[in-house]
Amino acid sequence: MSDIHGILFLCVANSARSQMAEGLARQRFGERVRVQSAGSQPSVVNPYAIEVMGEIGIDLSTHTSKSVQTIDPASVDLVVTLCAEEVCPVFLGAARRLHWPIPDPASSDPKLTREDMLARFRTARDAIREKLAVLPLG
Repeated sequence: MSDIHGILFLCVANSARSQMAEGLARQRFGERVRVQSAGSQPSVVNPYAIEVMGEIGIDLSTHTSKSVQTIDPASVDLVVTLCAEEVCPVFLGAARRLHWPIPDPASSDPKLTREDMLARFRTARDAIREKLAVLPLG
């Protein structure tokens, strides 16, 4: 996969998993690879995603959620979908595809404490980081 010049990370809201993947991939690949993220139902970047990424020195505070419709297919060589239990967005293009089913850390369960939520987001972040570490892009 060393001929990959553009990666697109997709999930539904483009608020947590795909945003964290975008930040992690930019840190890992630098300027060698164009890294983007998007979703089928963009919302806002989750504050917990911003917080747990900040813990490892990656600033997502200026990121915004984007629609998959705004992505130029010509800029993407690899699409990575991060949906687990939900239906992943469709990206029309000739790009290679990988599926990393990472459970959505966001939850509206009122029983979950702030620490519970941070733990969920850290788990998702670390799972994405592990997968990126073995992605053969150089």
